[in-house]
Amino acid sequence: MTYYFTRTTSLDYEQALARTQEELKKEGFGIITEIDVRETLKKKLGVDFRRYKILGACNPSFAHQALQAESRIGTLLPCNVIVQELEDGRTEVSAINPLVSMQAVGNPALERIGGQVAAKLQSVVERI
Repeated sequence: MTYYFTRTTSLDYEQALARTQEELKKEGFGIITEIDVRETLKKKLGVDFRRYKILGACNPSFAHQALQAESRIGTLLPCNVIVQELEDGRTEVSAINPLVSMQAVGNPALERIGGQVAAKLQSVVERI
């Protein structure tokens, strides 16, 4: 089982980013963090990098359930989704498969929650 879901699209970067945010919202996720990797690497290291954003997506209902089942699960939250520009002009969207990380905790309740969140994130990626 892979730790992420991914899809490459012919949408340009900005279109894919907007579409990803829209699709996440449809599944009940809000974006609570947004990291512009390109900008950060330029500012901190002076290096050029392709357009690459990390979206910290959170579905409050599932986050609440997970926190009730395991007090330290916040170390694995939020669910990261990346949108990155590829060399050939296409864009790739990838999301974490939370089921993989939840299984490592060894709490059956988290595995059930992780499976539900995984299904939603996989659906988002497939619709891009």
